[in-house]
Amino acid sequence: MATYQNELSELVYELNSSTSTTKLERSASLDSLLILAADQRASDILLVLGSPVILRIRGELNLGTGKILSSDDLRRMLLPLLSAAQLKELEDNRAVDFCFAHNSAGRFRANVHYQRGTLAASIRLLPAQIPTIESLHLPPVLSRLMERRQGLVLLTGPTGCGKTSTMAAFVDFINARRREHIVTIEDPVEYQHTNKKSILEQIEVGYDTPSFAQAVRAVLRQNPNVILIGEMRDSETMAAALTAAETGHLVLSSLHTNDASQTMSRIVDSFPASNQSQIRQQLSLALLAVIAQQLVPGLDQAGLYPAVEIMVATLAVKNLVRHGHDHLLRSQISTGKAEGMMTMDQSLAELVQSRRISRDTALAHCYHPDELRSYLP
Repeated sequence: MATYQNELSELVYELNSSTSTTKLERSASLDSLLILAADQRASDILLVLGSPVILRIRGELNLGTGKILSSDDLRRMLLPLLSAAQLKELEDNRAVDFCFAHNSAGRFRANVHYQRGTLAASIRLLPAQIPTIESLHLPPVLSRLMERRQGLVLLTGPTGCGKTSTMAAFVDFINARRREHIVTIEDPVEYQHTNKKSILEQIEVGYDTPSFAQAVRAVLRQNPNVILIGEMRDSETMAAALTAAETGHLVLSSLHTNDASQTMSRIVDSFPASNQSQIRQQLSLALLAVIAQQLVPGLDQAGLYPAVEIMVATLAVKNLVRHGHDHLLRSQISTGKAEGMMTMDQSLAELVQSRRISRDTALAHCYHPDELRSYLP
């Protein structure tokens, strides 16, 4: 860590001492920062006015030493990354999402935005290789779900919990095993897939299509077998996803919810009250599974491990969804081990028992401490 702090201090000093030019070019200090972040296996870089450069490593923020970033520093680092269209979006919407590549450090996803009237950014490092279900330490039951040919699989969890990596692994699993037409709709495209047994198209919102909703409506006329919708942000996209799942497609998508019960309520509550009964009916028919995920620090610098709640849409689960008994879903999950289900607390307990995470870490990330303790010796 001392070496990291020294290197970060040197590149921040280089950034602050460099002179600006009339022609904006990507600064050597930004290149150095991207390479350093990749070498340190950081997940994110945060660039904020009034703070040194910050790296997130194993889920924890690590502040660099040296001079703090100024407004000019941030402009010099960030503006050369933007195309003319992205710069216009930044000025119009005060924020822009995009991906970019670096010859040595790999691919990155960035969000450049304004705060306190100045530029700021969050830059995420994207792994060079498409992850697999096994490499992400995900339960084998998820592989069996990806063998299904029709229905809706929802991946949920907070920002930064690994949803994008998990969905990339799902797509790669199908791509490597089946002859399918897979279409992904993403904002932005993060993992760049290549054709294996399947044919893959990747549509980027804002570049190839104006919105998720319009892309989902259009994709039904493009003869897909599998559709990935990066995020269901509005009722129009949700309705289109449900229709696609009902009409013979496997649909994968994500939501920012913490568990299966919240997920069902979020979807239904996105629609007017007069339509909610119909949406519950559609949801009960289309749903295959809800997977809620969070990343948990491992023991002894071992990285991060996913803790997951898995709800498989059995007949009993579908009946609860249809009749609006979302509060009873958790009891179905806790007793559904034979169908591949598990609660978040059960998943955390398994990670403790396999010596991947500590007991204290599990308790810090659980939803029901008393229940978690009942699973632990």
